[in-house]
Amino acid sequence: MALLSVDEALARVLTGLAPLEAEQVSIADAYERVLAEDVAATLTQPPFDASAMDGYAVRAADVAVLPATLDLIGEAAAGARFSGTLGQGQAVRIFTGAPVPDGADTIAIQENAEERDGRVVVKEAASGRHIRPRGQDFEDGQVLLTRARSSGLGRCWASANHAELPVTRKPTVAILATGDEVVPPGSELGPDQIVSSVGYGLAGLGAGAWGRGRQSGIAKDDRRASSRWPTRAPAPDILVTIGGASVGERDLVANALRDEGLKLDFAKVAMRPGKPVLFGRLGAQRLLGLPGNPVSALICAQVFLVPMLHRMLGLAEAGQPEPEAVLGAALPANGDRQNYLRAMSVWSDDGTRVVRPLPSQDSSLVAAFTRADCLILRTPNAPALPQGAAVKIIPFSD
Repeated sequence: MALLSVDEALARVLTGLAPLEAEQVSIADAYERVLAEDVAATLTQPPFDASAMDGYAVRAADVAVLPATLDLIGEAAAGARFSGTLGQGQAVRIFTGAPVPDGADTIAIQENAEERDGRVVVKEAASGRHIRPRGQDFEDGQVLLTRARSSGLGRCWASANHAELPVTRKPTVAILATGDEVVPPGSELGPDQIVSSVGYGLAGLGAGAWGRGRQSGIAKDDRRASSRWPTRAPAPDILVTIGGASVGERDLVANALRDEGLKLDFAKVAMRPGKPVLFGRLGAQRLLGLPGNPVSALICAQVFLVPMLHRMLGLAEAGQPEPEAVLGAALPANGDRQNYLRAMSVWSDDGTRVVRPLPSQDSSLVAAFTRADCLILRTPNAPALPQGAAVKIIPFSD
């Protein structure tokens, strides 16, 4: 099977994917969920003209000449309005958030007034000041948050009187490590064994934030082990396998899943690191087979898995290069595969993001990968670039 370009492979991965169905969740559970519908206010805020300061509600005409002495006829507090109407020469003690009494059109702040024997002397006041007009924040029916937006960005749903929000269901992602040599974290390592780490790292690249990920254990390099693989009900939306994706007698992902009805789309992509990437379909379920090398797997997840999750949530595509950085060091010419260089970046005083590739690009070096905060994209056969040249990058999410 010939090598596909990254662009062609990604297009195939995303083909047929659409936003999942909506579900209602409480606002306590809605943080950083993706809205399935526009969310409109169900009330006007503030619902009345409200005082923005502690002080005295007065008529501008009565404080046109200062100082002005007014009769104090009552009090207005948040949740306890003054029920009367302010007349000529009168004032009402008022607190922040309280409804402005009928007849009043100005708030004299308490620092500029003094009470004396049931009266108040206003020393300074400006007509119309310190009043928040009704509807200043939003009106009943006004759209506050738009569809396909993370609700964590708004944080105003409760003030709009929403107890629940319509959100897009999170894709379910089953993560399965493969290999006779792989053991769970915390195990005593035997000869020739390594720790299964990639599945836990995937959460940081999207499976945790945007999908409902579940660790599905470790399958041995045995075709019969396919009966343990999470392809049956309740089947995940995406099955991610780690390892077993390259061509070899003991790399059995594709062969084992063919018994489950896998329709393999591709098995190799012209990228570095991460050439052995599998993609196929098991009915409505997607299979993404990642390399066993941790760095290769995490980069492939950034390039393919994160956009899949975003497409299923209705979000704008993620993980795509952004032309927003300049090189802090020269780069040699690239080979015939799309290369993703692990890099560190800093922001210059003029707001430019300056990136430098890590000294070693060995895809087996996990510790070095943790120091990277972005990937520099090098297209196939890209020419050498000098320091200061513009490059496309994929920033990592925090």
